[in-house]
Amino acid sequence: MMYRNALCVLVCACASNALRVGVGIADVTGPPAEIGFMGYANFEQTGHGIHLRQFARAFVLENDVDSAERVVFVSVDAAMMGHGVRREVLKRLKKRYGDLYTEDNVIISGTHTHSTPGGFLMDFLFDLPILGFVKETFIAYVIGIYKSIVIAHTKLQPARIEYGEAELLDANINRSPSSYLRNPPEERARYKYDVDKTLAQVRFLTPANELLGVINWFAVHPTSMNNTNRLVSSDNVGYASILMEKALNGNNTHPGKGNIICAFASTNLGDVSPNIKGPRCEFSGKVCDQEKLLCKLPKERCFASGPGKDMFDSTRIIATRMFQTAMNILAQPGEDLTGPVGIVHQFVEMPVQKVPPYDPVSETFNASSMVSGCVPAMGYSFAAGTTDGPGAFDFRQGTTSPNALWDAVRDFVAEPSPQDLACHAPKPILLATGRIKFPYSWQPQIVSCSVARIGELILAAVPGEFTTMSGRRLRSVVSKASGGKRVVLAGLSNVYADYIATPEEYQEQRYEAASTIYGPHTLDIYLNKYVELTEALMASKKPSSGPSPPDLSEQLISLVPPVLWDAAPWGHEFGDCLLQPEKQYSYGDTVVAHFVSGHPRNSIRHGRSYVAVERLQEAEDDAWTTVATDADWETKFIWQRNSKILGTSYAVIEWEIPPGTPRGTYRLHHYGSYKYILGGIYPYHGFSEPFEVT
Repeated sequence: MMYRNALCVLVCACASNALRVGVGIADVTGPPAEIGFMGYANFEQTGHGIHLRQFARAFVLENDVDSAERVVFVSVDAAMMGHGVRREVLKRLKKRYGDLYTEDNVIISGTHTHSTPGGFLMDFLFDLPILGFVKETFIAYVIGIYKSIVIAHTKLQPARIEYGEAELLDANINRSPSSYLRNPPEERARYKYDVDKTLAQVRFLTPANELLGVINWFAVHPTSMNNTNRLVSSDNVGYASILMEKALNGNNTHPGKGNIICAFASTNLGDVSPNIKGPRCEFSGKVCDQEKLLCKLPKERCFASGPGKDMFDSTRIIATRMFQTAMNILAQPGEDLTGPVGIVHQFVEMPVQKVPPYDPVSETFNASSMVSGCVPAMGYSFAAGTTDGPGAFDFRQGTTSPNALWDAVRDFVAEPSPQDLACHAPKPILLATGRIKFPYSWQPQIVSCSVARIGELILAAVPGEFTTMSGRRLRSVVSKASGGKRVVLAGLSNVYADYIATPEEYQEQRYEAASTIYGPHTLDIYLNKYVELTEALMASKKPSSGPSPPDLSEQLISLVPPVLWDAAPWGHEFGDCLLQPEKQYSYGDTVVAHFVSGHPRNSIRHGRSYVAVERLQEAEDDAWTTVATDADWETKFIWQRNSKILGTSYAVIEWEIPPGTPRGTYRLHHYGSYKYILGGIYPYHGFSEPFEVT
């Protein structure tokens, strides 16, 4: 037994020396006030503060014997990823590292939270609800993602890879079950559920078994925070990351400051909701589906809700279930997947692709026929929204016939060709986005496709939201092409090209199908392409780069008004506490204070905070130490305008005292910057009066 253990140690050491891994985390929080959130396409959903900060979590892997072979995976607390952001990140990496990090080996995946600032994608349709391009959001994401990769690069060290998984119930449901039932019964019979219930985990450890970082993939939309939310939030997956990082780095470690990095990344979440109570009518409480089961009362909406008493509680519950499952996996022995790393990448022009269709019953491609992609277009049911976030007007899901009035409106903007109408059928086209040229491109026609090998794991990075069954088909064909290796799908990577429904689900024309922009055979194109890329990867062949996406950076439009000036009310200065806390609190109480504030967009305060909860250390010369910031779950930073004309505003700071908080003297500390009317931006800060926690 002694010799066997010694041999195991030797083998593990040799394997780990063949791989180096570095992890890094950086703040990417966008402008938290008066910028529209990306996800629900709700013009009224603009930011008014912060509940949870956004982070980029980077993992750099390289073959120790051949450092030219590198893979970078970044999971970002953002709605998705845009080509412009990735291009700018790569440009900055090139200045620092030369050709070490390129379009070929960097994957940037958005978690898909719907409660973070938008205006960074450049394609006009996606930035339209945010009133166009927002440079502040764009730069915040670029700087944070770049910094996370730099940190990971500096921490490269010998490591090995382990894999684990577990079933997680009561955390997700299918929000379009009628679409799922369109898939062949023979195919559905292979699966127990109509959504994926497996949480997959990859962990990176040193030769001494010290944990470096963890990537978790679980299929769920980060839409526990609904479209009434006005506070920046990384939602359920972001909070799950914070919980896991605190558990592994120590509960006193502030979010974004620990050495062990834990990502909960996106996968095939297209038709998957965290709102597990299911959809019901707003007033009557009757079951609805936005398609056949409709709400009857005037202006009554159909939407789903989560397991909690409100959206914050639902976010906490879903996040905690993911976190606990991930920790349970981590506590179990993992499957060693240590091995070489490699990656292939190609840009693909989707409308011109012609491929053999996939037969999901026989699990083969039908080489006797060919199908093709379409010029991008959105269907009527896209405007209906989902049960996570209903849309405007009187659109309903499942619409397969056009309306003369809406067609006239559509044709005024851009009329689809007869070929477009035939190609997208049975989708009735509401927006012929691929035909609209004003003011610039509305949706991408060229997408980014990557397949990476991380030891014995294959990572398929896809540029959109694959539905449950679409993701299952992709994993299946990639696994076969790789010789039976494990496959994980990384969603919303590098470019955002909306949804990918199966051809069968496409016939139902619910939201996901109406948003499958390249037509009914979009998935067939991806399946063929990812098989081709996987085969190239396994054969160590480099595919052609493909056509580069257009650079839209010189054409961008922004209608977001700038911050003009800030002013303090008469008799006050910036940072003055207008509403003081009570003198004494207990666990579970919420401390509230109001401060004279400048506009939060004057300084995004990356790596810092607008809020600090501080405790008096009486044994240390009356020093104050920070116990929580605006990145912690227990705090809320809420910004409110008094007057746009006068430029006055105030900040509400809330701290819900968590169980286990040490008794003592505390205060709230607000930081910010104000814009002087004659020019210049100046920092300020202010304190509340001390209060006791007993």
